[in-house]
Amino acid sequence: MRTAILGPAQRDESLAAMTERELDVLVVGAGVVGAGTALDAATRGLSTGLVEARDWASGTSSRSSKLIHGGLRYLEMLDFALVREALKERGLLLERIAPHLVKPVPFLYPLQHKGWERLYAGAGVAMYDAMSMARRHGRGLPVHRHLTRSHALRVAPCLKKDALVGALQYYDAQMDDARYVATLVRTAVAYGAKAANRARVTSFLREGERVVGARVRDVEGGGEYEIRAKQVVNATGVWTDDTQAMVGERGRFHVRASKGIHLVVPRDRIHSTTGLILRTEKSVLFVIPWGRHWIVGTTDTDWDLDKAHPAASSADIDYLLEHVNSVLAVPLTRDDVEGVYAGLRPLLAGESDATSKLSREHTVAHPVPGLVVVAGGKYTTYRVMAKDAVDAAVHGLDMRVAECVTEDVPLLGAEGYRALWNARARIAARTGLHVVRVEHLLNRYGAMAEEVLELITHDPSLGEPLPAADDYLRAEIVYAASHEGARHLDDVLTRRTRISIETFDRGTRSARDAARLMAPVLGWDKDQIEREVQHYEKRVEAERESQRQPDDLTADAARLGAPDIVPL
Repeated sequence: MRTAILGPAQRDESLAAMTERELDVLVVGAGVVGAGTALDAATRGLSTGLVEARDWASGTSSRSSKLIHGGLRYLEMLDFALVREALKERGLLLERIAPHLVKPVPFLYPLQHKGWERLYAGAGVAMYDAMSMARRHGRGLPVHRHLTRSHALRVAPCLKKDALVGALQYYDAQMDDARYVATLVRTAVAYGAKAANRARVTSFLREGERVVGARVRDVEGGGEYEIRAKQVVNATGVWTDDTQAMVGERGRFHVRASKGIHLVVPRDRIHSTTGLILRTEKSVLFVIPWGRHWIVGTTDTDWDLDKAHPAASSADIDYLLEHVNSVLAVPLTRDDVEGVYAGLRPLLAGESDATSKLSREHTVAHPVPGLVVVAGGKYTTYRVMAKDAVDAAVHGLDMRVAECVTEDVPLLGAEGYRALWNARARIAARTGLHVVRVEHLLNRYGAMAEEVLELITHDPSLGEPLPAADDYLRAEIVYAASHEGARHLDDVLTRRTRISIETFDRGTRSARDAARLMAPVLGWDKDQIEREVQHYEKRVEAERESQRQPDDLTADAARLGAPDIVPL
């Protein structure tokens, strides 16, 4: 089984290695597109580096709706090419690239008008299924079905009887977005890429008009590195315009940020066996199954404040509760909300002023020699974006380069996953863990779950649940620091796990235990443990305070009351 370790030693070695000789490609930004670009370049045989100012997926790519979908609503906009492309990618991810991370999820679409709406919506969903099957991907997903009102209420008893006259049920897919990106980075490293998080690009290296690399500051250690590369790919999402400014140009397009917020509530608050998709006056609203929870989202509003920590205001939360409660027999209240998170979509600015109508297409440009910029798009089509970015970079390389092969490259953990899933009862018997725990590990790590289990073999106490967050084992906290590049407590509680949004205390009761588990791996003393815990508690309180504020300006000010543990 191919694997890769992203521990503290490997990070330092990667930074040093990137300075030793000129790279073919240096990728800036380790969200899903940047990580995918590094994997694409590495699997074409190119020497590749990847640097990220904060943590893997710390921006948009950890704060999405967690959906891998074809974009059903884009059919209504007649954007058939985008839907066709996304459905192909959905199928590849489900069946070949990441079956351990991407899972089918059902959605119920309540119908509110007799006759015409069933015909109209039914035709759209039928086309959605047909387009999926025509691409020879997605045949493993059930096709849509029409439900009467009584049948729909049996499937989703949470709905008000007068909220629908019938329903359609169809399938899409979901994943843990931050975990997916971490796995992408590890896969790129397994194929030879060098990767370092907490490594911030401070400027681009120039020779005349040409970009020949980047100057990078190690945010953790304070060192400065000059990394030379034949081609640099800017994959910084909503920071694209800021990064472009480093070469003295805005670039050929403008990236606009749209804020989307999500609420997380316990599974028992909404009685349903299926997710829900609801129309709003501006967009659509999803109620998405998420383990022992539901994710309710999302909003779609312009955002021009702090990009690193977009804040959810009280008005945002009220908006979601009002709209979801319009169809729920038992309404949700603020007291039902376990977690709240806000993310920014990088949209290419178009003719419309409404962010919900801006393009979800992506663009690749070569603004100056040696620099490629990729922006826009959607999570589901990250692989296509990465391919296009590397294709553009290849044009600037004086060498023959192989075509993209990532369509046939499974992510780490995919190979052998199904065999281990079939053997999960035997693994449970061998390890002494409950079979539900084994399933949890397989769905998070795939075949790499064996590496987590090995930690438990060496220290059986790591097989115990983390206090106050018993969905996760103590071993997972250690593994996040030793194998997945986690550098701080926030990385683990917010992205390697989802404790920060899956518990009513937002992870504060687990923080100290988690920090103590990370300490031996990262070399923390008692003072650093205390610093990590205090920072995390301040972050949670700042988020809570921002969610009590009436609007974006006051919410942003409140959220910025807790600075990053590593100032950028």
